[in-house]
Amino acid sequence: MPKIKTKKSAAKRYTITGSGKIRYKKQGSRHILTKKSRKRKRKLRHAGIISAVEKKRIKSLLPYS
Repeated sequence: MPKIKTKKSAAKRYTITGSGKIRYKKQGSRHILTKKSRKRKRKLRHAGIISAVEKKRIKSLLPYS
């Protein structure tokens, strides 16, 4: 039986923590930062955690992680 290929686009976007949570970089922090508030930019710095509902979908994209 052949191995399942990892979706490379997903592998670049998500990392799996030691406890099994899925971490991602929040969108909106790349450009046009002048109109965004200081508070909003500060919150964008920290990584987000995927909800339990979406976890199954992303796990299927990353079969060996």
